[in-house]
Amino acid sequence: MSAEKKQHPLQLSTAYAVCRHITRSQAKNFYYAFLVLPRRKRNALCAVYAFMRHADDISDDEAIPVLVRREKLSTLLDNFHRAIAGEPTDDPVLIALAHTQKTYEVPMEWLDKLVFGTMMDLHDDTPAVTESVAAEGGSTAVLTKRILTFPTFDDLYAYCYHVASVVGLVCIKIFGYRDPKAEKLAERTGIAFQLTNIIRDVKEDAAMSRVYLPERDLQTFGITPEAVAAWPTLEQLQPVLQLEGERAMGYYQSAQELVGLIDDDSQPALWALVEIYRQLMEKIAAKKYDVFTDRVRLTTGEKLKIVAKGLVRRLS
Repeated sequence: MSAEKKQHPLQLSTAYAVCRHITRSQAKNFYYAFLVLPRRKRNALCAVYAFMRHADDISDDEAIPVLVRREKLSTLLDNFHRAIAGEPTDDPVLIALAHTQKTYEVPMEWLDKLVFGTMMDLHDDTPAVTESVAAEGGSTAVLTKRILTFPTFDDLYAYCYHVASVVGLVCIKIFGYRDPKAEKLAERTGIAFQLTNIIRDVKEDAAMSRVYLPERDLQTFGITPEAVAAWPTLEQLQPVLQLEGERAMGYYQSAQELVGLIDDDSQPALWALVEIYRQLMEKIAAKKYDVFTDRVRLTTGEKLKIVAKGLVRRLS
């Protein structure tokens, strides 16, 4: 008997409610676009997001050793596979995601890759650097830390594929599409979104010893990953951030083309999501890539205005 058949309707409803709460409280861009989806599709995407959020939180928890984080991610994936196989679980996110996977026939390979992508942030064989920090009593302590880097843009693309493009593929499976061309466009849309995130979060990522800007691009402007991880500045990074920003805007062209290939009832949501991210990228560029003074974001009002335009497009 499948996990779906065993599931009590009230338990399933509660599980989706938990996922909606997680999405509403943490998905600052996705949630607004989800609002204009039919309820069943909105629930499904919230389940995917909640699962992805849980994996990200494990990966980002620096209080836990890398090896333990890997084990926790492997356990999460194993527990999900058990839920799909029909074994009971009291994890509401897994309950909702198992139902979503069966309802929309989402390939398990894609959901597996969501977790594998978060593991890519946990390279424990990356280059080690040392730095001196002030210690108690005025002494100096030497710390060794490892920096996550990507040699070329092709390497970064592979990372973005796992953490963002696969999300796009799962989303269009829920949105609905018939033309196989949508899959490549969804892949490129995910690249656009992730490049935008990388540019916006470059300072925060550097604080976690994660340098997503390709080493080859940094070298073009005389910058090393170690310098970025130490204390990045706008003057130092503005040229390479602009380079990645221009790449991102090229990928947004695929995102606009993708909208017309998915089911009509999902087009306003995807259009709104693309616009939210594209306008965020444009706002970053308008600030000359100053992502250091303040966190660049769209206001709630700006997001709601985009969502409203999406609905008007559907009705017109």
